Amino acid sequence: MKPAVRTLSRRELNRAVLARQLLLERARIPLPRALERIGGIQAQYAPSMYVGLWSRLERFERAALTAALERRTVIQATLMRHTIHLVSRADYWPLALAVREARRASWQRAVPDAPTPRQMAAVARRLAAAIDGTITRKEIEQLVGKPLINGIGLWVDLVRVPPSGTWERRRADLYALADEWVGPPPDDTADPATHLVRRYLSGFGPATLKDIANFTGLAPKDVRATLDRVAPRRFRSEDGEELLDVPRAPLPDPDTPAPPRFLPTWDATLLVHARRSGILPEEHRPKIFSSRNPHSFPTFLVDGRVAGTWRHENGGIALAPFGRLDPATRRELTREADRLAEFHA
Repeated sequence: MKPAVRTLSRRELNRAVLARQLLLERARIPLPRALERIGGIQAQYAPSMYVGLWSRLERFERAALTAALERRTVIQATLMRHTIHLVSRADYWPLALAVREARRASWQRAVPDAPTPRQMAAVARRLAAAIDGTITRKEIEQLVGKPLINGIGLWVDLVRVPPSGTWERRRADLYALADEWVGPPPDDTADPATHLVRRYLSGFGPATLKDIANFTGLAPKDVRATLDRVAPRRFRSEDGEELLDVPRAPLPDPDTPAPPRFLPTWDATLLVHARRSGILPEEHRPKIFSSRNPHSFPTFLVDGRVAGTWRHENGGIALAPFGRLDPATRRELTREADRLAEFHA
């Protein structure tokens, strides 16, 4: 007789994701290791990755991330879901290889009269031969033409390099060949999809197969093919869905305190692949993501859930709570906001 499958409450799932995202307690670990723990961090707007890491790491300073980009111990590139991510150097190639074919297929479906893969590969070879060190987005467009600017990086591996894409110079429009900036792919990347799924569950699990596919951009059948190697733990949600998980990942007590935390725009804990965690209550989702506000808002958490938005202005942090905050919570938030203001200074 099979043992009963444990059902995880919404609050347990909330605390699990917060713990894995280093939002219950700031970590004192190297920056590349932190990025591996949380499955990378979104970087469409360069300051977001700085703020996101400040909320997750003890004594994090802006200069530390800029220096890591310059030393190439962390890499900024377009990866999962055609989105700019910051990842460790060791994770770059496994993740890039894992999503390559899915991203190519997605782009070709979305672009009317897209060139064939053979034609794109020929253009990519010409572009790669023309790159001497670094190249700007404008120069790439001049070489390949505007219609191909968003697709050519799917056939030639490019990374975004400093000084662009940093706090000091925010537009990430300077590129280098990944083979040269990161080094060629290592020999042990034979199963990159498994690596990607493991990274997702370690940072956001337990999760459904649909959640995994949503985050990774992989087809459900490709996700399913990795599960015996990645996710031997099985749970159920309160809605009866099967939840998959990696061994030995944190599952904190649901009553574990969750301190106030400030999140940047586009923090991945608020996206639909982490919906089961309830970090962003559904009644507040339209306030953060809407067609009128495609860039989202920075948010703050109270007891592990979004309770309002914030902005940096006049040297301080202005709070816009969605409801009444009790005096003790307001004091905690103010202390954290003062620290965030110092980080911005």
